[in-house]
Amino acid sequence: MDRDIGLQDRPAYSAREMGSVRCEEVYKCYEGPAGGVEALRGVSFAIEPGEFVALWGPSGCGKSTLLHLIGAMDRPTRGAIWLGGERLDQLSAAERARVRRHRVGFVFQAFHLLPTLTVLENAALPLLLEPGQAASAYQEARRWLEWVGLADRLQHYPRQLSGGEMQRVAVVRAVVHKPDVLLADEPTGSLDSHNGRRILELLAELNRQRGVTVLLATHSAEAAGYARRIFRMRDGRIEGIEAHVPVGRA
Repeated sequence: MDRDIGLQDRPAYSAREMGSVRCEEVYKCYEGPAGGVEALRGVSFAIEPGEFVALWGPSGCGKSTLLHLIGAMDRPTRGAIWLGGERLDQLSAAERARVRRHRVGFVFQAFHLLPTLTVLENAALPLLLEPGQAASAYQEARRWLEWVGLADRLQHYPRQLSGGEMQRVAVVRAVVHKPDVLLADEPTGSLDSHNGRRILELLAELNRQRGVTVLLATHSAEAAGYARRIFRMRDGRIEGIEAHVPVGRA
């Protein structure tokens, strides 16, 4: 049985490597009743630490599949994926769990907050998984929640929040453990335009001020406009890569 791998077992990388992502000829095929379906078809790219990159394309083009592979939630059918100096496609299930817990933050279209936990408890959850860290976990989560403007919502429950507020809690939960990479899968899809822009501005601020590498999957040209590079995806491939001046940085 795979043992649980904790913080002390994290591989050591240089600061230059930590937030880098590299894919080489990545394929992902899902078997179905009618045969195999290729979700990714030879995807290759490199992302430097501290970049903000958008995967932009229509639904079904492979964006979410690619994020799941980079986030160690799944393995490619073939090809290689590196996060920092660590090759993800060769890791065991326990090692992939360690990557998800310590090196990657996830933000999804659905907020996935636990309804029986308060805002503070939801935000602190990744740190509470580490034994004996409850006090520091709550302190760190409180600082982040204050930073995103939710200081007056700490003891509220998800049902008492707006959609935009719930997504801000989800963003805090994704970064409270200081991941190397933040993966955001259509994070504005359930929000109105005003709250959607607030979330995108928050991701951009995390990237600029905190140096977090951000990889955003979106079908929205407006959302992709917050990135410094845009990877245009279609039919499981990257059709083109464009350098871009992010919104508000012209």
